[in-house]
Amino acid sequence: MTTFVELLVNGISIGAVYALIALGFVIIFKATEVVNFAHASLLLAGGYLVARLWPLVGFWAALLIGVAAAALVAAAIEFLVIRRANVASHSVLAIVTIGVDIVITTELTRQIGTDVLAMGDPWGSEVVRFGGVTLAETRIVALVTAAALITVFLLAFKYTGWGVAMRAAAEDAETAALMGVRLGRVSMSAWAVAGGLAAVAALFLCVFPTPGLDRSTSLVALKAFPAAILGGLDSTTGALVGGLVIGVTESMMSGYQNDMAFLGRGIGDVAPFLVMLVILLIRPAGLFGTKELARV
Repeated sequence: MTTFVELLVNGISIGAVYALIALGFVIIFKATEVVNFAHASLLLAGGYLVARLWPLVGFWAALLIGVAAAALVAAAIEFLVIRRANVASHSVLAIVTIGVDIVITTELTRQIGTDVLAMGDPWGSEVVRFGGVTLAETRIVALVTAAALITVFLLAFKYTGWGVAMRAAAEDAETAALMGVRLGRVSMSAWAVAGGLAAVAALFLCVFPTPGLDRSTSLVALKAFPAAILGGLDSTTGALVGGLVIGVTESMMSGYQNDMAFLGRGIGDVAPFLVMLVILLIRPAGLFGTKELARV
């Protein structure tokens, strides 16, 4: 029972981080109807800057710089690539983001090389014990931080002028433009917010109990894509639920893989994508999707 509780809490914690990344997918899709396959490279860029800068300026300053830089890179991609791509098909724009991801990720992996970069976080390898349950302090901080950021975003999305503009653009872009909503500004801000959230997620993907940031970190971030698909690419609530489901599924399958040897080793890494395939077959729009989405 102790093992089950530890796996469940760890799954919820990492699921909350996946929800941050999935929320980035959803924000961009709602604003532009583009599936952003460059999201993993934004995460890697933000995490890389934090890892390189914390010995020079301290952890908190490095984190702020990393978040701001990831937001700027995301905004630059929207302004220089997506907005100026002379294509009408959103599927083509999604393919364009794959090219952007390859360019950014290739350069960052070249810079990282074979190193494993520490993030310099203040929590280190500290653990917290509740009865017989042992949890990494970083997992608790990740859960609290992700919950706070998601709550702030959902409140802003519902009650602020920016949120109203984004919801209007997602509902009917042409009508929103006629009503004075600046679609370009909404789109760029959506990409920037998604980039900033990705940088925060990078921190918690690379702290204890993981060894640090390396060239494979962007591949780990791709596990959040099934979370966005499961919840629905046009649902912010779906991003939260999908992240939690994927996180718990991965944690449980990894923790009990020795009892499921007939499925093969590494089933925990595959499980999120198996869930995605099942959801796509049953409900292509996702559990909380409100409209039929085009498959890419």
